[in-house]
Amino acid sequence: MTLDAIVYTPDGVERHQNVNVEAVAGAVAGKPWRQAEEAETTGMRALRERFDIHPLAVEDVLDDQTRPKTEEYDGHTFVLMKTTQLSQREEVEFKKEVRTHSVGFFIGDDWLVTLSPTENDAIDPTDPKWERYGERSLDRGTDFLAYRLIDGIVDDYFGVLDEIEDDIEAVEERVLTSPDPHMLEALNEIRRDLLAFRKVAWPAREAISALSRGDIPQVADENEKYFRDVYDHLVQVVDLIETYRDLTGGSRDIYLNAVSQSTNDVMKTLTVVATIFIPLTFVVGVYGMNFADTPFAMPELYWTYGYPATMLGMIVLAGIMLVHFRRQDWI
Repeated sequence: MTLDAIVYTPDGVERHQNVNVEAVAGAVAGKPWRQAEEAETTGMRALRERFDIHPLAVEDVLDDQTRPKTEEYDGHTFVLMKTTQLSQREEVEFKKEVRTHSVGFFIGDDWLVTLSPTENDAIDPTDPKWERYGERSLDRGTDFLAYRLIDGIVDDYFGVLDEIEDDIEAVEERVLTSPDPHMLEALNEIRRDLLAFRKVAWPAREAISALSRGDIPQVADENEKYFRDVYDHLVQVVDLIETYRDLTGGSRDIYLNAVSQSTNDVMKTLTVVATIFIPLTFVVGVYGMNFADTPFAMPELYWTYGYPATMLGMIVLAGIMLVHFRRQDWI
């Protein structure tokens, strides 16, 4: 397991990168933030025992199916968030998926531990910006630092939504100009991604709401407004997700209507052709019964111009029907 740590002290910022768990666990002077990645059993046990982290909370972080939430434990508050990114599937156009990774926040009175099962760029203590924020973090507490981290995760949600919006616009343009069966598959993929994103954003909104109501002892009163701001951002994210789902639903309806209209045009053409040939088939069938040498034989069979007259009559009949269909706007 890799462990990075930052300790905010009145004298400045102390950095510890990729160090031993036991070595850093004993350093509590100041307000420390520790980020653990790729947790293994021995190192995680040492970190858990040092900060009295409940094993169920660690299991929630390691279980990718757990939804974002906030829970209170003795001595600390556990917040589970999800980072998101939109990844391309097999480099096929429009085939993308929303991938999520869990990040656990353990907020104590004067310490913060973050845990992620894999390497996570959104939670990186080595980023120089955290040293610049050192003085403010020291003054406002580790709960304010947790706000900074969570706010960064939520801001990334808007970037993912922008990418999804670009895909929706591209699909909409294709649906209107050259609809094909692949468009329906693309729309279904986008709707599936939005549904997966909604499963992250909706519970995350409730988790942050718990931090902004004043019920969490580890969140100072003066910092609650910052978590309310994150809550407002998550409300916007959920609203955008619902809007984009409506847009994809509308695009799917447009595609299905276009396909239905195309099918109706084909059926109309076939119906007109079949209708024209019905009387012609009747005429050909009647004159095909050429019974000769009987009192009831058709006299036209013995007329020199009988065949061309019949053909001409059939052409005139077809022409009259075409004119009638045209006047009725059927063709």
